[in-house]
Amino acid sequence: MNETAAVPRRRRPRSTLGQSRGPLGDQYFSKAISRALDVLESFPDEHTCLGLKEISGRNGLPESSLFRILQTLESRGYLAQAVDGTYRLTPRLLYGKVREQAEKLRDIAKPHLQALAMRFDETASLSYLFDDRIQVVDTVETFHAMRVTNRPGRVLPPHCSSMGKCITAFQTPEKINRILEVYGLFRRTPNTITDRPALIAEFERIRAQGYAFDREESAEGGFCIGAAIRCEGKPVVAAVSLSMPVIRAKPELEPATIAAVLETAGGIASVLEG
Repeated sequence: MNETAAVPRRRRPRSTLGQSRGPLGDQYFSKAISRALDVLESFPDEHTCLGLKEISGRNGLPESSLFRILQTLESRGYLAQAVDGTYRLTPRLLYGKVREQAEKLRDIAKPHLQALAMRFDETASLSYLFDDRIQVVDTVETFHAMRVTNRPGRVLPPHCSSMGKCITAFQTPEKINRILEVYGLFRRTPNTITDRPALIAEFERIRAQGYAFDREESAEGGFCIGAAIRCEGKPVVAAVSLSMPVIRAKPELEPATIAAVLETAGGIASVLEG
């Protein structure tokens, strides 16, 4: 006679299908974790520094309870405390936050890029600063058989691409040095600026005028005009550009092209500030 061993049944949580999720509708909701996430979401970007009272006001949490949450998040490396007592997000969290901001900017900038590309029938692009790397996040290409392409995800050289130069020029001297050290001053064409003092002088001109050229500096045969997206009181982290083959870059069209690229960057900045 064969005997069958009893198989213990695994306990599973009751289904919550049809129940509302949240403190009142889900028995598995963790109030403590929710409060910690509320604290982290109080910081909109990597530049924001908040004190205990500010965070308490934003979340309605008692300062005694909030202090324990802040100490825990700091001990686990999610927040850093400055000498003045304020807190900020650490690099452990920032990449996701920066990616979220870049995607939001891409959605806002899309119609502006489309209008710029359609107006000149050339390639319009958007780039964003991710820590020490400048990356293309969106492109609207022309239908010309011969065209300049800018694949999203491409890392731009900070010393010879128009958008790379625009974004780098508006950073602090310390960050400019870090960005240049990460990428290196490699010669990509005979026109590439590889002399550091000459490049710093180029950055000064870019800060004064708000736009930059790439005259066959990153790739032979390519011409590009980029403009920084500048919002009042905020660091520059993005730029737009219009790219074309050098054979279509007519000198008589240059003033109108510069004005249009600056107008596009300003239009995007206005939406961000609005």
